[in-house]
Amino acid sequence: MSALPCGSWPSPISAADAARRDGAPNWPAALGEEVWWTEPRPQEGGRVALCRTRLDDPAARPETVLPAPWNARSRVHEYGGRPFVLVPGAAGAAVVFAEFTDQRLYRLDPGGEPRPLTPEPAAPAAVRYVEPVLAPGGGEVWCVCERRTGPRPTDVRRSIVAVPLAGCDGPDEVREVAAGHRFLACPRISPDGSRLSWIGWDHPDMPWDSTRLLVAPIGPDGRAGTPEEVAGGPEVSVVQAEWADDTTLYFVADPDGWWNPYRLSAAPGGGWHAPEPLARREEEFGGPLWQPGYTWLLPLPQGRLAAVHGRAATALGVLDTATGRLEDAATPHTEWLGRLAAAGADGRTVVGVAASAALAAEVVAVAPDGSWRSLSRPRPAGGADAPAAADASAGDERAAYLPEPRTVEFTGPGGREVHALLYPPRNPAAEPLPGELPPYVVWAHGGPTSRAPLVQDIEIAYFTSRGIGVVEVNYGGSTGFGRAYRERLRGNWGVVDVADCVAAAEGLVARGLADPRRLAIRGGSAGGWTSAAALAFTDAFRCAAILFPIVDLAGWRTGETHDFESHYLESLVGPWPQERRRYTERSPVNAADRISAPFVLMQGLEDEICPPAQCERLLARVRGVPHAYLAFEGEQHGFRRAETITAALHAELSLYAQVFGFATDAPKLELHS
Repeated sequence: MSALPCGSWPSPISAADAARRDGAPNWPAALGEEVWWTEPRPQEGGRVALCRTRLDDPAARPETVLPAPWNARSRVHEYGGRPFVLVPGAAGAAVVFAEFTDQRLYRLDPGGEPRPLTPEPAAPAAVRYVEPVLAPGGGEVWCVCERRTGPRPTDVRRSIVAVPLAGCDGPDEVREVAAGHRFLACPRISPDGSRLSWIGWDHPDMPWDSTRLLVAPIGPDGRAGTPEEVAGGPEVSVVQAEWADDTTLYFVADPDGWWNPYRLSAAPGGGWHAPEPLARREEEFGGPLWQPGYTWLLPLPQGRLAAVHGRAATALGVLDTATGRLEDAATPHTEWLGRLAAAGADGRTVVGVAASAALAAEVVAVAPDGSWRSLSRPRPAGGADAPAAADASAGDERAAYLPEPRTVEFTGPGGREVHALLYPPRNPAAEPLPGELPPYVVWAHGGPTSRAPLVQDIEIAYFTSRGIGVVEVNYGGSTGFGRAYRERLRGNWGVVDVADCVAAAEGLVARGLADPRRLAIRGGSAGGWTSAAALAFTDAFRCAAILFPIVDLAGWRTGETHDFESHYLESLVGPWPQERRRYTERSPVNAADRISAPFVLMQGLEDEICPPAQCERLLARVRGVPHAYLAFEGEQHGFRRAETITAALHAELSLYAQVFGFATDAPKLELHS
């Protein structure tokens, strides 16, 4: 092992490795023994492919069903959601999916080509679909539909619609089933086809603030009757509901401050009994509904529920609804996403997406006997001799360069706890110079109502394998720690998040882990806001990587973002325009003259959530500070193309090298004052 300056350690993990990864699989679904999922493909222009395998064939390899250039991705809420549903076909499972380019629904039958089911809209991508479900009888799919009604991003109308599987000749054949709220999610039809349940909410609430669970009878015309509000309401967030049978509805809500599971039973004479809590625990059985289609809870035969639950880490458990006993699956995964599906002829196998610090995200099947195997990265049943990851396996020298993260807590202002994930530098061939402490980068996650999970991340390994530590901060406002923790940010965005990130940096220094002269901050979207605010309003960081950020609150609140988040700042900052002064004072764009630390700003030019105008406004006001601006054609909110991901990582590493004073293998980023 050689003593070398931190940051310059030789590493086999390249930016191209991070970009080449197909990314995390998503949205698993099953029809009998067939299991399908989506996979992002950075090397194919960032498109989303559909893949499948068979549960009853341990030797089956994953196959790509939807070839390029098809792109299974919805744009509802701009963030999209579950874009497909499986339907029985003549020769196996067929699939109905939303195509990204025009947002129409298409049907793909085995051995065929995709054919459109919905009509072409009057304006490109003006009618969008998400979270399709198969209606009883098999002749239709029902889903959430978002229609653009005018030129502004907030000119939209949403409803639940029915689409014939035979296809439509015109827009009148897409039948509206239910409406009534600005936002709709989780349409579910009872097994006998008599009732429809869904979740609705309105501005200024976000789905983690207040939502309503609604149930309505389905009339002979195939439309929902007058809905009854059965759960949720002010200060209660219902994030999922599933029918177990014709009269039993399971749902996840947080009336006691934590997203826990409940059962709702129909009363014999009409109406509903009071909801029954099934597991009152100070942990989460749900999460923020950023995308329609999440499934943290899955009804199983014999009165059982599969459930994703936890706090800093999550597990897959099976809950006995009669006894309340919760038994976790014995797998090595430390993070299960809210993406569950029932598979197999008897519907007793649970399929989900899971990961850990040693295992990249994969589609996993857990059998009733507790054995498990990966479906997207096949390995022996039960996980025996499992490689560390497909692109950093036990037989690959890169596995030894992956960080070994752990959860940590820091003390924030007023003595409050701040949760974080620590990724120390790791390289089997290098160590710091005598007396040297490594530089550290504080990562601020997006959302901000989100959470950084403890999972393998090759982008993090790109830095830690070179001798740069990373700490991901689940600052106040993050999910996973109850409503009280996430509401610390209410009215305090730009204050609590920044202070918690500074507390993490100072905590690392106090523990003798980080060089106090070499601290940076990095984040995208809401994390970009936190990073920019930290530069403008503190002197804690020597530099920053700011990706597709919000920097001007007033501009964002008054028409520069999409409808879904257009009123988000009402809770994060305060009522508009009553708190106009707060919007002005907190915005980094209005404090650009205070920024003295170098930074790189990176932005997708097709971003409709945090548009380029925000970055351009900040850049016009920065004076005398070394910085670089990278604007990427063809990228939206978040980078999906391999060449973009590679360029962004190179730029970030070069910035750190220039500011912290070490040599690097990344191309030099030109900084301008």
